[in-house]
Amino acid sequence: MTQIGIVQEGPDEARVAATPATVQNLLRLGYQVAVEEGAGTRSSYSDEEYRRAGATVVPRADAWGSAVVLKVNPPTEAEIGLLSAGTTLVGLLSPALRPDLVEALAARGVTALALDAVPRISRAQSMDVLTSMANISGYRAVVEAAHEFGRFFTGQATAAGNVPPAKVLVAGAGVAGLAAIGAAARLGAIVRATDPRAEVADQVTSVGGVYLPVDVAVEKSTDGYARATSEDYNRRAAEIYTEQAADVDIIITTALIPGRAAPRLITASDVALMKPGSVIVDMAAGQGGNVEGSVAGERTVTDNGVIILGYTDLASRLSAQASQLYGTNVANLVALLTPNKDGALTIDFDDVVQRSVTVVRDGEVTWPPPAVQVAVAPASAPAAAAAEVPAKQPLSVGKKVGLIVAGIAALFLVNVFAPAPLPQHFTVLMLSVVIGFYVIGKVHHALHTPLMSVTNAISGVIIVGAMLQITDANPVVQVIAAVAVLVASINIFGGFAVTRRMLSMFVKGGSK
Repeated sequence: MTQIGIVQEGPDEARVAATPATVQNLLRLGYQVAVEEGAGTRSSYSDEEYRRAGATVVPRADAWGSAVVLKVNPPTEAEIGLLSAGTTLVGLLSPALRPDLVEALAARGVTALALDAVPRISRAQSMDVLTSMANISGYRAVVEAAHEFGRFFTGQATAAGNVPPAKVLVAGAGVAGLAAIGAAARLGAIVRATDPRAEVADQVTSVGGVYLPVDVAVEKSTDGYARATSEDYNRRAAEIYTEQAADVDIIITTALIPGRAAPRLITASDVALMKPGSVIVDMAAGQGGNVEGSVAGERTVTDNGVIILGYTDLASRLSAQASQLYGTNVANLVALLTPNKDGALTIDFDDVVQRSVTVVRDGEVTWPPPAVQVAVAPASAPAAAAAEVPAKQPLSVGKKVGLIVAGIAALFLVNVFAPAPLPQHFTVLMLSVVIGFYVIGKVHHALHTPLMSVTNAISGVIIVGAMLQITDANPVVQVIAAVAVLVASINIFGGFAVTRRMLSMFVKGGSK
């Protein structure tokens, strides 16, 4: 039976690669799990919890001697020396930024899987460690900023005077940025955000922020990761950052480009414009920093009293939850590599996910992998064809007035010439059409599905009325009533079918 080793991280890392809960997932795949003594202590997971989950707690050398070693941070030179030839190492390896590490692992004759190289495709979302950790880091960045800010985030009106809300600027609306926007907005701050991708404007708004557009064309990414921007964009964005720096209280930067140093967004002159006591959290400090003057892992105070946080362990500061999410991502990857659930880890290079994460295979460097395209730019021909389709033109004022007059005239003629009780019924019909148009027409799209239940009830009333009329002696009335029963039934059964299908989307594992 293949043994998976969970090793303890260095002194600056509180996370662990597997929790007692995810250990059980690994055991169900047929593996034996060995946890290094004290590996989960800093994440509040005791050795006894691992034992109860089914793992064995072993000394350091035994854990590193496992056939598969799960880790969080890249191994040090000393840790690489603990690996045996043929071992499979899984962790965050930063292969694009650490070619020396890749060469060292290859020289050791191991197989290395980089969790930070998971492609941004739907099938790999459950293994996307960068997304999981970025979500936690974005939230924690706001917590750290609030702690340093020393004032309310939310505005308050008190007997002692009014307290204005804090103003927060988030540079980058990826996973970390959106998490930061949502956390700051929930604390009551006024949150603004920038991002090269104009399509994220709705996402920013949905979590409580205000999107600041940079009106410069930007080439779209095809691999799901951020890419370098043009000089025109950088020039206009720099103007926005300067304007915002003089106004906001807190800036959180999240811009990272895979395989490259972090882009410089906030200059020293921008920092000099900020008010004393303002806070900057540079989440890219570990890769060079988005903010001039930030130092990786350090808290810096400028001459004008601005606090710059360059912490690189934001996810680790929420170690228990971060370890659980990280461990789940790792367990999902191991499940992909163990298709038969027999405890035998196999790597299939025909699978795009497995090929992308494998940076070294049996001592052979396999990085970088072939490009994985996850977003396809729209073809120019269909776009041009679509442009030729004339837009739907709204009715002119004259046509609207004409239709209203025609409706009033029809109602008048029916009331004058039609026999009773047709005028009464026709009047009710006309009023129902007008009221229904204005009521349903104002309903937000998000409420259309709940509204369906109301329309089903109305259709039920129509069926009852039609069934009462279907026995009428007049053949015309019988035909109209039969058509009404048919149409209303289609509406009811169709509504229930759509509702059932939507509800099934929220059912997990086939349970009822």
